[in-house]
Amino acid sequence: MPSTAGIGRLRQPAVERPGRPERPRRPGRRFPARTLHVVDIENLAGAAIPSLAQVTEVQGLYLARLAFGGDDQVVMAANHLALLNAALGWPHARYRVRSGPHGADLELLDVLLHENVAARFTNVVIGSGDGLFGQAAASLVSRGVWVTVASRRESLSQGLARAATDVVYLDVPRIAAA
Repeated sequence: MPSTAGIGRLRQPAVERPGRPERPRRPGRRFPARTLHVVDIENLAGAAIPSLAQVTEVQGLYLARLAFGGDDQVVMAANHLALLNAALGWPHARYRVRSGPHGADLELLDVLLHENVAARFTNVVIGSGDGLFGQAAASLVSRGVWVTVASRRESLSQGLARAATDVVYLDVPRIAAA
């Protein structure tokens, strides 16, 4: 006969650990807070075929302005001619490849729209300024995901900036000569 000892008991509240603040969690969320970084390296480098030096520079700027956690994931997209430099300059990412107009954007949109991102990640960083990501960003925000856009100032779409929760510029602001 199965035991019914646990039926009808109220769950005790979690014991608060001293020195360790509780992270806000969405109801029903079983996973720890983590971030998905989707990176259009061509857009961030400002080149259709970024050199290894450009990819390394972008990675340095990105890492200096955005925090990475141990459970975060990076998905990078590029055309087939830029893939080698992207992989050598930014190792330990998941790579998606598509050539043609907006190829890298479409690969990253595929990830954002079809990989249940809102259920798996608390934060998403869109490393691009392309307006193509505006609707996906707005959808993620409406589902409780904190969306940050990392972009160069001159390539940021205003629609994407409005849809995001936060914007981080990777390039240093130009200071007028006195």
